[in-house]
Amino acid sequence: MSEMLSSKEKIPVDIVLAPEWWFHNEGLTFDEDFFYHPLRRVEAEQQMEKALYERWGHYGLGEHHREARPEIGAVHLAAGFLLSEMLGCRVNYSENHPPQVIPANFDSLEINGEEAFKKPAFKKMIALSEELRKKYGYLTGDINWGGILNLALDLKGENIFMDMMMDPDQVKSYFTQIGSVIQRFTSIMEYETKSTSISVNRVVGHFKDPVFLHSECSHTMISAEDYEEYLLPFDIEWSRQHRPFGIHYCGPDPHRMAEQFAKIPKLDFLDVGWGGDLRVLRKQLPNTFLNIRLSPVEIIHQSKEEIRETITRLVKDSGNTDLTGVCCINIDEKVSDDKIETIFKTVEELREVSA
Repeated sequence: MSEMLSSKEKIPVDIVLAPEWWFHNEGLTFDEDFFYHPLRRVEAEQQMEKALYERWGHYGLGEHHREARPEIGAVHLAAGFLLSEMLGCRVNYSENHPPQVIPANFDSLEINGEEAFKKPAFKKMIALSEELRKKYGYLTGDINWGGILNLALDLKGENIFMDMMMDPDQVKSYFTQIGSVIQRFTSIMEYETKSTSISVNRVVGHFKDPVFLHSECSHTMISAEDYEEYLLPFDIEWSRQHRPFGIHYCGPDPHRMAEQFAKIPKLDFLDVGWGGDLRVLRKQLPNTFLNIRLSPVEIIHQSKEEIRETITRLVKDSGNTDLTGVCCINIDEKVSDDKIETIFKTVEELREVSA
């Protein structure tokens, strides 16, 4: 097992419910105040904890339901938008969907990293943090910070791919600028809460040491060769600076990058998107924790037995129960509670078999 990554239990498992689920089942709305109003921030997170505890508390969910916790970010949602807003994108809020980042389609391959931390979006986050710290004396949670290519797409749209062909050196400089903003932002959060990535995937909360999880959702749009040339150097460097280090790859083809991932000296954690070939990844990454992501769309139509069979097969494909986790992210209101329970119950059964 990775010497830096020790889970609190074998085969950690967690879920993230989509805003649509929370709106339909709990009446929660996701306007700007949900993210920035201090009282609303605390009340909403506690309501979410209580809802999880009432439904699946016997599996360990909602452990903080009795606490009013000063969470600086929405740790029960998959919502990355703040850094995009800080860098100049417009963000639309709605009552039953996550914040939507509107691509800025900037022409320039230059950003003003210093200016990003003077923008109203960042100041709102700081004001929230100060209010919560004043009342509670400490802060918890973190804020989804996205990833280098994810942010580049928000800033430039798909033109970034043309830039990679036409002006590779300038693109590398541009990615470095974005990476510097990420480093500064995550350093601020880590200093305040000792956490950077539970809002990227709640499974990282099951480990004794906080994982630094780089979101690479958009890497399904580039070749393995482009990843190696433009973005692998950042992962290599960050894996040296931030331990445990992980990559969040929610696309269906992480195995396409398996040989490149194997070049990262210390890849402690890999989020394996639905459709990823776990056997290929395990061959290349024998010491990496592989976190299996179930499809939130597939389970709408699957029977409980099919869900059980899918999880069992995928855990077997991972090849090492000490280095395997399970999650399902963005489950919406069309998924019944008993199907979600099947996820946890199946993992419990697999733990007993592998004990």
